[in-house]
Amino acid sequence: MASSSESERKEPVNEQMVANMYGALRSELNQIYSKITELEMEVSEHSLVISAIEPLDPSRRCYRMIGGVLVERTIKEVLPAVQRNKEGLEEVISRLHEALEKKKKEISDLEAKYKIRIRKHDGEAKEEDSGRKEGAAQGVLVGPAGES
Repeated sequence: MASSSESERKEPVNEQMVANMYGALRSELNQIYSKITELEMEVSEHSLVISAIEPLDPSRRCYRMIGGVLVERTIKEVLPAVQRNKEGLEEVISRLHEALEKKKKEISDLEAKYKIRIRKHDGEAKEEDSGRKEGAAQGVLVGPAGES
């Protein structure tokens, strides 16, 4: 049974299955992008902490959050841990970039195989046109009808 589900994943039988597979791949791609962004923000925060505590006296007290608990340590103890965490995050980001490239290739292969093209919705074009019309009439005030 496992082999039949794998073959369905690789060879969809109708347009709806192709569209669902494509949508799932796009969703996975967006999740990878958001995770990379989140981790890059954490790396940035680690860099700020490192740059703030590096010039200080290594015997100075500092506080660090570990698993939701605030602990008191010295800079000498905390700095190497923060640097290791930053390096670990950078490694995870590089792996996610590799996964992102694989997913992009998988999506482009699917697009080429089934000749998938992204259409713009007509609603978007109409909204742009109505925005221009409203912009032309901007600044005109009209009072209620029937009042003198």
